[in-house]
Amino acid sequence: MTRATAARGALLRWTVLAAAVAAWQLATRTHDSVYFPPPDEIASHTYDLWFSGPATHAFLTTAATDNILPSLARMATGFVLAAAAGTALGLAIGRSRRVYALCNPVLQFARAIPPPALVPVFVVVFDFGTPMQLASIVFSAIWPVLINTAEGARNTDPLRLEVAAVLRLTTTERLWFLLLPSALPRIFAGLRLSLSLSLILMVFSELLPGTANGIGFTLTDAQSRSDLLTVWAALLLLGALGYVLNTALVAVEKRLLGRGRPT
Repeated sequence: MTRATAARGALLRWTVLAAAVAAWQLATRTHDSVYFPPPDEIASHTYDLWFSGPATHAFLTTAATDNILPSLARMATGFVLAAAAGTALGLAIGRSRRVYALCNPVLQFARAIPPPALVPVFVVVFDFGTPMQLASIVFSAIWPVLINTAEGARNTDPLRLEVAAVLRLTTTERLWFLLLPSALPRIFAGLRLSLSLSLILMVFSELLPGTANGIGFTLTDAQSRSDLLTVWAALLLLGALGYVLNTALVAVEKRLLGRGRPT
């Protein structure tokens, strides 16, 4: 992909976004509904609420450091744990067709359980608080990475495995030089799904009782006070975070795999 083509694609995407925001602005100004404030008011409130702090604090307000940073810490911790455990278990399962065949029904069953349905179990085991929130994030985010990694490892070229046997590569060398490179595209596909699930479960876990900070807590607190501008500001922030984090992960994927991929 040439730079000119990439620039035209980026311009087209931003033009569509600008058109959507303009239509939203026009519709809200026309109907003047208290439940759907205009996007310019939401953006202004978002700035005042979270990003109008001093330069010494990276322009973050006290509300931002008390709510956004704890949420990002929970999400990042849960995502990293899920990615590490999912990749390791996926490679271990995918390297053997027999083990994969035995474990696949269990994996599919566990993946099919909606994470919110397990919240009562997590509450009993961990009680309300950060451990319960991390457990819910990890349980939700681990399956896409694990299953995609196992599938990628299982589909390693048999000819390469035969060459590795002839060369008498050790188990570690096979994992590092054969299975991992073969599974890497599928791993990143799973990571992108897991990243989205981590963001969703981070917010959901903060909506539960016993949470004292976070973006999800901000949502419920603003809703209880009928502060609709803050509700919409939190939704705008979550959308922006999802886009930025996905873009960063895609950039890492392009760097490691050496191929272009649309965001």
